[in-house]
Amino acid sequence: MSDSLRVAYTLEQCWHDVPGGTAVAALEVAKRLAVRSDVDLVGVAGRHRGAPRPGFEPPAPVEHLPLARPWLYETWNRFEWPLVERATGPVDVCHSTTSIPGATRAPHVVTIHDIAFMHSPERFTSHGVKVMTRGLERGRSADLVICPTEVTKGELIDSGFAANAIRVVPLGVNTFVADAEAAAQALRPLVLPDEFVLFVGTVEPRKNLAALAAATAMIDMPLVVAGSPGWGDAAVPASADVRFLGHVPADVLDALYVTASVFAYPSLHEGFGLPVLEAMAHGTPVVTSHGTATEEAAGGAAVLIDPADIESIAAGLRTALDNAPRLVRLGTDRAAACSWEVTADATVECYREVAP
Repeated sequence: MSDSLRVAYTLEQCWHDVPGGTAVAALEVAKRLAVRSDVDLVGVAGRHRGAPRPGFEPPAPVEHLPLARPWLYETWNRFEWPLVERATGPVDVCHSTTSIPGATRAPHVVTIHDIAFMHSPERFTSHGVKVMTRGLERGRSADLVICPTEVTKGELIDSGFAANAIRVVPLGVNTFVADAEAAAQALRPLVLPDEFVLFVGTVEPRKNLAALAAATAMIDMPLVVAGSPGWGDAAVPASADVRFLGHVPADVLDALYVTASVFAYPSLHEGFGLPVLEAMAHGTPVVTSHGTATEEAAGGAAVLIDPADIESIAAGLRTALDNAPRLVRLGTDRAAACSWEVTADATVECYREVAP
């Protein structure tokens, strides 16, 4: 084995309509891998006529396979074709960065962020459940599986994965220096209230926004939601007390985190919950779900609530508001301990485990 590993790295999610947290994680790790001398990174995606979503531009060259999504995912799942190597040439390792693994003859590392579709299939489309279930079945044959939390590792073992083939590689977060003046300028066109509860993420049923909206009404504080619509009805109508901003650019997102009175993430199921760390990095007190992967991601620096209990969410929000200085201190310390460089280092160790 040479010192430098040539790695095929799937980046198809950069072209998704709603890239989501899995794309953020894949890109942040790719940025670190692309500048390393011990990794020769080559991106892989399907056929596309347009550019990736703004903000999701790959940091490394991307080679394209002849099929466009969704046919690419379907043929990978059904026929193990086309091989990633058709686009990249020979590689030492193939890293499939989502739960729809690519087809390859190289040693294969697959990242599985969560298996929420198995626990609550009613919160996903029937086709999506079918595709992800087949992808999960194929993931069992990978040489190594990466997941972001011990919670997800346990779920994978329960679903038939071998424990000795799973490596827990926590996600990181970028550091941030707050600039109140820049934040105010970025948010001025939105005309937001002085105090608000913030939620960031794809708007879909498992994010539990109906319960969060009911809880914010109980404490008489408006809710601001930043994120693209996903699948399903959020069951929360927009109103004077609930603002849906849709996808927002990076400077506006930073400003929302900085300005929010509290960040709430009462999701019913997650693989990690990257916005929890992002809020902490911006110095915002966090409320999130007890007994889920987001509790693990929070690392003891958040107020924990029962996501199925609206009164528990409301009480958690009050507690966070009353204890904001302590939570900000704990949260910034937690975020500082979670770096993408550490995530990238651990990822390369996984490559070296399986490389010939």
